[in-house]
Amino acid sequence: MKRLRPFWFALGFLTTLPVPRAEGATAGELRRSVAWYPLVGWVVGAVLVATAALAQAWSPGLAAALVLAAWLAVTGMLHFDGLLDSADALLAPRAPAERLRILADVHHGSFALGVGAVFLILKWQAIAAGPDLWALALAPVAARTWILPLLGLFPSVRPGGLGASARGGSWGWGLLFAAPLVLLAPGPAAAAGAWALGFAFWSSRRLGGGLTGDVYGAAVETTELVFLLAALLWRAPGMTFG
Repeated sequence: MKRLRPFWFALGFLTTLPVPRAEGATAGELRRSVAWYPLVGWVVGAVLVATAALAQAWSPGLAAALVLAAWLAVTGMLHFDGLLDSADALLAPRAPAERLRILADVHHGSFALGVGAVFLILKWQAIAAGPDLWALALAPVAARTWILPLLGLFPSVRPGGLGASARGGSWGWGLLFAAPLVLLAPGPAAAAGAWALGFAFWSSRRLGGGLTGDVYGAAVETTELVFLLAALLWRAPGMTFG
């Protein structure tokens, strides 16, 4: 049970699912929990597939709305909140130090409202377009897998934040949980990775050379969307998925 504590930390942090009580995480356990992020992605994906299966009796639009609602619920809107905070800060015509101050503000402004609304519409429509169930299952895995290299490549600009506490751990073996991406959807996975790296690089430039937990959340949300859109493209006539 003790060896699974990092997994329970990861699952409890990234989702709203009930987990065994695991208070008092050490710094090392928090770093080791990162290796479990792709497996948490599988858990989220399973919730989405189950919701999609149960919602098949409704119209595609309503079924997609239910899947999106389940997506937001199972993640506690953790990543979506990061997307809203990041939109206000990264799009603001301000200096990096001022953008960091905006990130720390709990209130949301017009950039958050606009980006959040457009993002939800796009994700809803991407689901309604009917991606392969494997794509729906793999989107959360891909997003949480691509977070791992970002944690190593980009420094934290807020040393005391949640993003900083997750850096420095060994996560290479965690890629085993992401291996099905290469077999089932290499194209969408590569597109998602290119987006995640590009978004992180752009964000780090906007924040003065590093990332924060909110930006990691925004990266998860947007990478999931890019994966879904790429999966639909790979499924287009004359093309094969993966």
